[in-house]
Amino acid sequence: MQHDEVIWQVIRHNHCSFMAKITTGNFCRNPYNITGVCNRSSCPLANSRYATIRDHDGVFYLYMKTIERAHKPNELWERVKLPRNYEKALEIIDKHLMYWPKFLVHKTKQRLTKMTQMRIRMRKLALKTREKIMTTPRKEIKRESRREKKAETAAELDKSIEKELLERLNGGLYGDIHNILPNYFNKILDENELQAVSDEDEVEPEIEYVQGYDDLEEEDDIEDFGGFVIDESLKNNDDASEDEEEMDTDDRKRLKIRSESAHRKVEEDEPRKSKKKARVLVEVENEDASERQRETF
Repeated sequence: MQHDEVIWQVIRHNHCSFMAKITTGNFCRNPYNITGVCNRSSCPLANSRYATIRDHDGVFYLYMKTIERAHKPNELWERVKLPRNYEKALEIIDKHLMYWPKFLVHKTKQRLTKMTQMRIRMRKLALKTREKIMTTPRKEIKRESRREKKAETAAELDKSIEKELLERLNGGLYGDIHNILPNYFNKILDENELQAVSDEDEVEPEIEYVQGYDDLEEEDDIEDFGGFVIDESLKNNDDASEDEEEMDTDDRKRLKIRSESAHRKVEEDEPRKSKKKARVLVEVENEDASERQRETF
């Protein structure tokens, strides 16, 4: 059977793992202590009937312990969740601690008030922008600087070796037969191509003189011969020029073919006409006979 006075005498005068003795007084590190002070009325171990408030991730809970559950350690504390509203939380405390000692009721409400104020201050501090002091990792900085120096020296060494080998290769030291890694070989080819392209760009372009107006003369000849094929109705029409501009490429090709055929027909008809001799009528008058004679030549 549990006896509170015996437990307190043992804890107070012999040993307690939760007690912290300092110059200002004795304090208790037990999380269920309602005041944080080590005394008879505030000790959660020496009181079979006890109540307190605890915080779990920003949510407040009311913990209650009674003598009826002393034989069940796993069900020793009864927990009730408190709302975020301060007034409603006080009402719940009054409801569950109605017949409890006034000291416990008063200390419980006082603890709720202090924890609520602490939560408000934490929110305000979280919203403020504050400077964060951070230490400089000297060891890491030194290690990175050493690695950078080693990498630079290795890169310079590789470049110097590559340059020396290329000079020997260009100088003909290795002869005609030599083995080169494919990556370096492709790199050299790319560099040579870039140099060739740059040399071509630097060469001044040659100036050429070309006879002009050949295309225009051909177009004029086509238009002259094409005039024989076009109907008189199209010539008299004022909108013909606009329609010709809107014609498609197919219509232009057809017109060109027709003009060429008309040109050929005209060339074939001209030698035929030249072969036919022109007849000239000549009249001769004789004075004596007073007669006219006609002769054809």
